[in-house]
Amino acid sequence: MELKTVTIEKPADVNFILGQSHFIKTVEDIHEALVTAVPKIKFGLAFCESSGPALVRWSGTDSEMIELAKKNALALSAGHSFIIFLKECYPINVLNVVKNVPEVCHIYCATANPVEVIIAETSQGRGILGVIDGIKTKGIEGEKEIQERKEFLRKIGYKL
Repeated sequence: MELKTVTIEKPADVNFILGQSHFIKTVEDIHEALVTAVPKIKFGLAFCESSGPALVRWSGTDSEMIELAKKNALALSAGHSFIIFLKECYPINVLNVVKNVPEVCHIYCATANPVEVIIAETSQGRGILGVIDGIKTKGIEGEKEIQERKEFLRKIGYKL
């Protein structure tokens, strides 16, 4: 077995969701879940098929996000993994509907942070072991940081 890391390539402000599912139906079902949850959502979705032709299957509503999804899914090439790139939308807006798609088994991360995906490769194929999401923790927040966090959440509309 060989361990590798694959860096997710994307603009700094773009959020994505990386997960594992179990069936080719994933592409259509996640697409339907996203457009039902957020009307006019802009996203790209790609799924790594792990049998038969073993293609990157894809869908979406935004050509830039679709291209990011296809490119990163091919770089991962890990069976039954999927990646969703979101434009002008946050994972918090769609994460539960994605998790509730019957084929979805696991979510590895949902973030805009820089991410490295840890891949194991054997003679059979590739699998995702986990992710490195962002940077190493630097300390514990104090009163000033608590206030800044609360102000930020209210500024972006997630708290009243």
